[in-house]
Amino acid sequence: MTQAEALTILKTGANVFLTGEPGSGKTHTVNAFTLWLRHRGIEPSITAATGIAATHVGGLTLHSWSGIGITDSPSAADIDRIASKEHVARRIGKARVLIIDEVSMLSANAFAAADAVCREVRRSNAPFGGIPVVLVGDFFQLPPVERAGRATAFCYDSATWQVLNPIVCYLSEQHRQGDQEYLGVLSAMRAGEMEELHRERLNSRRARAGETPAARGMPRLYSHNVDVDRENAAELAKLPGEARQFNMTSRGKDSLVEGLKRGCLSPEVLELKEGAAVMFTKNNPQAGFANGTLGQVAGFDREGGAPIVETRAGARIFVPPMEWQVAEQGKVRASISQLPLRLAYAMTIHKSQGMSMDAAVMDLSQVFEYGQGYVALSRVRTLAGVHLLGINRRALEVHPQILLKDRDFRGLSAAAEHTFGDLPRSELEDMQKKFVKALGGDWIRYTASNGSSWRKVRGVRRLRG
Repeated sequence: MTQAEALTILKTGANVFLTGEPGSGKTHTVNAFTLWLRHRGIEPSITAATGIAATHVGGLTLHSWSGIGITDSPSAADIDRIASKEHVARRIGKARVLIIDEVSMLSANAFAAADAVCREVRRSNAPFGGIPVVLVGDFFQLPPVERAGRATAFCYDSATWQVLNPIVCYLSEQHRQGDQEYLGVLSAMRAGEMEELHRERLNSRRARAGETPAARGMPRLYSHNVDVDRENAAELAKLPGEARQFNMTSRGKDSLVEGLKRGCLSPEVLELKEGAAVMFTKNNPQAGFANGTLGQVAGFDREGGAPIVETRAGARIFVPPMEWQVAEQGKVRASISQLPLRLAYAMTIHKSQGMSMDAAVMDLSQVFEYGQGYVALSRVRTLAGVHLLGINRRALEVHPQILLKDRDFRGLSAAAEHTFGDLPRSELEDMQKKFVKALGGDWIRYTASNGSSWRKVRGVRRLRG
């Protein structure tokens, strides 16, 4: 299914599961839907399964939004108590469309608990109290975290998913990997059909014993935080001169600010030196960078001291602080401000999810979870950009349960594509108008975007407010 076809279905107000391979445009499609809603006066409730994902989309975690917090399996009394909280009841009562990102990392129990709270607040037995729901994610990526050594069920295993019965929109376009040889390797991993040819292609990217890859400016992906912290500190210390320190600022409710800080890929205190390898942590195509763009600190602005980063593509970008926000019903509840940068010598596979990288050095020898190797490898655009320091058997494996479920998802998506493709244009537009009207929106309303723009001055792109 193309992005345009999926967007057409989303606009009808159906409950949807938007999925597809990394780089297929899930984020782009849901962002287009969100903008379409806002242009018609409808503010969606944007949530995610994890703090990092929530920070990327400018929303709350589903746990926080629904009030369930860290509760794994709330009782009926717990649900009643949560639904009685004024801020939870107000938030859910006003919700018009609910978007949940990174659903692969959402457990069946958490999914069902959020549903139960919504039903209780809205006094409705419909899934999520009748709120239209858009689920976004790829189950081949990182699964829910196990609790107390117990395997955690995927959210599609819950009764809530079955009753919700979302239309599956499986995106088939590829916007990250243009390297067909490498795409073949990733597709084989995803299908559980790794052959000797695919293994040989990956092994061709392994460093020989005692050899260090020519990887200056490329991040190393690890499975554990301790390796990341050690390498970033050590590499920065090797550079001459004193480090410049950039401190994060914040405003808003303390608990929301803390959530933003935990999910932000830019650190609370960022230390940089000229020559430091860095990675951008936000998307801004106008400025010439995206989440995952690599570069090197070329110097610092004489006036304000902000860094000037030279990307691998040769662009020189003046980098001021930017904001990450938590918004509800169009109102900013909390925000943090920091340079959209982090040191790029190392990062965890978990934090790389959602990024697109030109190149990365990977140590996959200690991968312990299904999907970790796939997530790491699928961040990189080409086979030539992959530098393997080590790899174990688990790194090439995806969850066996997902292999079977994925066939169902593809079949359901093909059926939806056929059904909606046969509908007359006038009928689709009528469905979309009814959806907008039911949510109190205005079909002909259009609110022009008034975002920041970037300009290039003397070879350096600058943010213009």
